[in-house]
Amino acid sequence: MRIAAALTAALVGWALLAPVPARAEDVVTRVQNSAAPAIPPADDDAGAEGAPASTAPVPAPLETPFFADAVASGKLPPVAERLPKAPRVVDLPAMGRQIGQPGGTWRMLMNDQRDLRFMTVFSYSRLVVFDEKLDVVPDILQSLDNQGDKVFTLHLRPGHKWSDGQPFTAEDFRYYWEDFANNAKLSPSGPALALLANGKPPKFEVLDPETVRYTWADPNPGFIPAIASSNPTFVFMPAHYLKQFHQKYADKDELAKLVKAAKVSGWVALHERKSRQYRVDNPDLPTLDPWRNTTYAPAEQFRFERNPYFHRVDSAGHQLPYFDGTTMTLGTPTLIPAKTAAGDADIQARYLNFEDYTFLKAGEKVHNYSARLWEDGHGAFAALFPNLNAKDPAWRTLNRDVRFRRALSLGINRTDINNVLFFGLARVSGDTVLPQSPLFKPELAQAYTGYDLARANALLDEAGLSKRDTDGTRLLPDGRRAEITVETSGENQIFTDIMELVGSDWAKLGIRTYVHPSHLDIFRQRIASGDTVMSIDVGLDNAVPTAEFEPSALAPTQDSQYQWPEFGLFVQSSGHEGKPIDLPEVKRLEQLWQDWRHADNLAEQRAAWREMLQVNADQVFAIGVVNGTRQPVVVSNRVRNVPDTALWSFQPSAYFGLYMPDTFFFADGGKG
Repeated sequence: MRIAAALTAALVGWALLAPVPARAEDVVTRVQNSAAPAIPPADDDAGAEGAPASTAPVPAPLETPFFADAVASGKLPPVAERLPKAPRVVDLPAMGRQIGQPGGTWRMLMNDQRDLRFMTVFSYSRLVVFDEKLDVVPDILQSLDNQGDKVFTLHLRPGHKWSDGQPFTAEDFRYYWEDFANNAKLSPSGPALALLANGKPPKFEVLDPETVRYTWADPNPGFIPAIASSNPTFVFMPAHYLKQFHQKYADKDELAKLVKAAKVSGWVALHERKSRQYRVDNPDLPTLDPWRNTTYAPAEQFRFERNPYFHRVDSAGHQLPYFDGTTMTLGTPTLIPAKTAAGDADIQARYLNFEDYTFLKAGEKVHNYSARLWEDGHGAFAALFPNLNAKDPAWRTLNRDVRFRRALSLGINRTDINNVLFFGLARVSGDTVLPQSPLFKPELAQAYTGYDLARANALLDEAGLSKRDTDGTRLLPDGRRAEITVETSGENQIFTDIMELVGSDWAKLGIRTYVHPSHLDIFRQRIASGDTVMSIDVGLDNAVPTAEFEPSALAPTQDSQYQWPEFGLFVQSSGHEGKPIDLPEVKRLEQLWQDWRHADNLAEQRAAWREMLQVNADQVFAIGVVNGTRQPVVVSNRVRNVPDTALWSFQPSAYFGLYMPDTFFFADGGKG
């Protein structure tokens, strides 16, 4: 599988506006190291860009100073015995970066314990990964064979071990599939959506201790993007550790003691708490990531230490990561910019906003860091999401009326917002893919984004809001004033600033707005339960896709989607939970998403994408405000290999993850 060599510019900063050549999507059917020849790529340069990280010769390994004492005392085996027989070799000079040196601790600032998940995102260790050219290359796997998107054979690296030194084998895949994904108690909705093709699961086989195979009757093109995702579909678990919490394997009395000690309702809750690979809140859970959590909650600072069995090395023989550890210090989000400017973080972007840039820039010389600007990779820096599943019947009816959604979009003066809050550096746009994507169409970005009060007022009248109160506020059909509470997670103050300007614009239409920030968990719970009428957050996570990326964000596929949480839950649970989709346009999106998943060729996938983008733009299910904004990234001047400019987004770049933080290093070895 090969994804968009032409999108290189999208990941290297201001070159983002480079035109995309016509051949933007090609497919390689084998993701490999060097074990077997790949099917020849479709264009002359295809395949070359992913090669530096996977085809370099394996150097003689060098022992990491951090582990020298443990190796000398016999507590750890030497590095040659800790690495897989065929580690992933990262050829940094071929990538235009420096070979580094191990040592030091990367300090970062976060809000609360839930932010531990960002270590999984930033670390970006996956079975296969996207590299900086958006090619798919093997990472944890040695290679992957793909036969027509129906048969996937996964080859593990011989000798690969978990962070506790236990072998990583096919048994970890078998345990996940048989004892977790297909266990009615642990997975009541069955296997994850990425493991279903046309609603049917695969045939799973263990071919040998280092090879597993998934076979679907129908194509499942979403499988590889799912396992390479920033929030991946995990298809393996550390079986040797988790069996002690599983009713099938554990001694009944011992398991009862563990349940009692954990103060949970039963073994299912215990297993769920102990097995969270994405949240990394259990320090005892073995990992394959570059760093492992060593701190039990609650704590004000969490420390991660390097994984002695991590599978990557540089071309000089250093076992990665270079940083010996990372610390995540928790605190109030509003204070993070000031603490960053005071030199309390070595690499920091989370909780920094564009309005902090001038302040951060002023502290560069005093505190020996550089404040850089990366381009935000979301379809919209801010988007409003009318909840089609809101509990309130009057607001639910309005939110489902396309005239109402279009009117609200036409009633926003985006040019003013861009000038006032972003110094005119952003782009007026709806929530859609960015110009760097080969799927971009300017008419979709511009749909219903012009400021047109006359048209907006006419649409609101047509939608049944023609009556007004004495102060000009429109009245709902049930007689209540048209007053919308727009909810935010409270993590980004600029959303509140945006809503002040939007509220002023909407007041001219006779719509009153109030902003209600809340804790992220509460924010999401209220949306899912239907208590929220409208919310504001970032738009499309991956706004630089090619047709090979799964368009799941454009259709109801998850309960975490703000515009249709109940519809998403229904699809996510295969109809066991949530509410059936009862809007034709939303149902069409779900069908197009299914069409993409069942497509036999790239042309069919591209057709599904284009229609889904068209439907979303026409129906304005998300009301985008601006995109193309800039994200401050503060980097200590002691740190090397962090890009000066790049793309800042959750998908597909995993924020820092695509740029391999395990290769970032201190020029002074962390002794500064």
